[in-house]
Amino acid sequence: MQEIPNVLRILKETKEAIKREDVIALRELSNQTIHTASTTQDPDNVVIAVIIYSLGKIIERRQENKGKKYLKICDKIIYLIDKIIESLNNHNELKVREYLNLIRKKINRFSDKYKEYIKDVFQKASINKASKIYEHGISMERTASLLGISMFDLASYSGQKGVADSPESKGINVKSRIKLAMEMFE
Repeated sequence: MQEIPNVLRILKETKEAIKREDVIALRELSNQTIHTASTTQDPDNVVIAVIIYSLGKIIERRQENKGKKYLKICDKIIYLIDKIIESLNNHNELKVREYLNLIRKKINRFSDKYKEYIKDVFQKASINKASKIYEHGISMERTASLLGISMFDLASYSGQKGVADSPESKGINVKSRIKLAMEMFE
């Protein structure tokens, strides 16, 4: 994992934002994490960004999710974030990945009723964050690979969001754009 001090700060702020149910703070923290992920191309940062984004979406719909299960999942995720922070401080990357995976599983098992919704949130979060990485100039193939999504999904979403019109992508010449399009069909 790269940029550990920044990741520690983001995780601490995420924990507090979850406690406050602050969706805007979670969205901003996710964006900060994706910026780090795009510059370092570190898969752990990408996973953290997707998790934070997903938590923001879940909390955003907290009225639908209120109840004992909602409170339990939030408490468990805060506990796991504490374990990630502890593991980062001890330079134990294997434990960090284990706890990140546990958070994803907790969110996926949040509720039988919302199981499909949560999976959809992860898929949309992955594609959304992938498009942000792509906006920063990382290749489409590398971006899709980092998040385990298809280049087709990334290209489709990026087209919807106007990524090609972003300032970062304005400098791509025609030859590079053709090469990029050809990569999609390989």
